[in-house]
Amino acid sequence: MPQFDITIAGELNLDLILYGLPEQLIPERELLAKEMSLTLGASSGIVAHNLAALGSRVGFYSKIGKDAMGDIALQRLSEAGVDVSRVQRASDGTNTGLTVILQHGKWRNILTYLGTIAQLKYEELDFEYLSSARHFHLCSYYLQAGLRPRVPELFQKLKAAGLSVSLDTNDDPEGTWQGGLQEALRYVDVFLPNEREAKQAAGTEDLEEAAAKLSQVVGVVVVKVGADGSIARRGQERVSSPGVKVKVIDPVGAGDSFDAGFVSEYVKGASLEQCLRAGNLAGAYSTTAAGGTEAFRDRERLKAFWREHS
Repeated sequence: MPQFDITIAGELNLDLILYGLPEQLIPERELLAKEMSLTLGASSGIVAHNLAALGSRVGFYSKIGKDAMGDIALQRLSEAGVDVSRVQRASDGTNTGLTVILQHGKWRNILTYLGTIAQLKYEELDFEYLSSARHFHLCSYYLQAGLRPRVPELFQKLKAAGLSVSLDTNDDPEGTWQGGLQEALRYVDVFLPNEREAKQAAGTEDLEEAAAKLSQVVGVVVVKVGADGSIARRGQERVSSPGVKVKVIDPVGAGDSFDAGFVSEYVKGASLEQCLRAGNLAGAYSTTAAGGTEAFRDRERLKAFWREHS
């Protein structure tokens, strides 16, 4: 039996979320936030944490700085049950990355200091560790500048070892959607963009056309459409699943939490409908607390939510 259900190689940092700021950020003024939250961030970190909370055995590969932010992030993952034995510390003095999120009701500004996020390289990976699983997941394709040039090679090697592969690119800060993505997608079993990302990756403004186009390359294309739930394309098959109605406290990390819910069922061999439903449940549950992982730290509340909505 493999050591893990899922392995992940990616970024690990904290999110500083400020709520209640004025919409106009006036220069040279001291602007006051009404609330704040300092929580585990990074798409890779959120997915790993929430997969473990949902019962998956997770192995995590990353690089952090020799600083307090790295310590906190590592502790949060470890407390969730994620194996962090392969998380490295940067030796060049680079600090752990940090994302500052300025939440303005239905929209937000996202400011990221990359720090060690972009430092992890292919040559530093322990392939035996990553392949000791049934499935491999990668997030933040465009932020991982050190790893990205050899992602297609990594995917190809993992698939040859018998693993399935999923990818959530997250946003491309440069807006080009190039950088070898099409080559990487050739080895992806499940592609997990949101609506905007799917359109950008496919080069079209029509969602259905984007999903159909991407499904010609990827085994399963899963598109997150916010409160409306999610859709999936597998060849000519199209499946949709409605969103789960909850009182939204914070949407940060909802897409990453969806990934955790979907992948947790996918590795069990569940149907596409079941995977979508689990993704929608996890994404909705994430929004009931600040940040992408805080809701999942309460295991009893998580179990009760699942029982109520399953």
